Amino acid sequence: MFDRCLYFNVNALARVVNKKWAEVFKQFDLSPAHGYMLRVVLSNPGISPKQLAEELRLEKSTITRFIDALQDKGFIVRSRHNTIDSRELSIYPTEKAKEIHIKLEEVGDYLYQNMASKIGTENIELLVSRLRKAIKQIE
Repeated sequence: MFDRCLYFNVNALARVVNKKWAEVFKQFDLSPAHGYMLRVVLSNPGISPKQLAEELRLEKSTITRFIDALQDKGFIVRSRHNTIDSRELSIYPTEKAKEIHIKLEEVGDYLYQNMASKIGTENIELLVSRLRKAIKQIE
């Protein structure tokens, strides 16, 4: 019945992936989405919310909520310094975030290797590539 249903199968995959990712990110008291956003900030100190939204393919309102949550946990700070437009914010990691940077990267590698061991490296790379292409085409 659902062999050709993109909606059902993508959501079923998302639920399975979210469960596994949530288990791993629990050690940081972060959701997977917050963990990945923090990884982007750590790799790009001074990134703007607009750039985060583009990188993570999320709405600006979602990015604002994520920034609020990560700031409340002490992982990031907002700054208006070093921006061309004084209305624009830059997001920087705190020392607390920097302390877990390597561990966050290791978690990303672990999750990739774990999935690759289950479905194969070539399959995971193909799946991700095709999903990204489909997203662009559907938008």
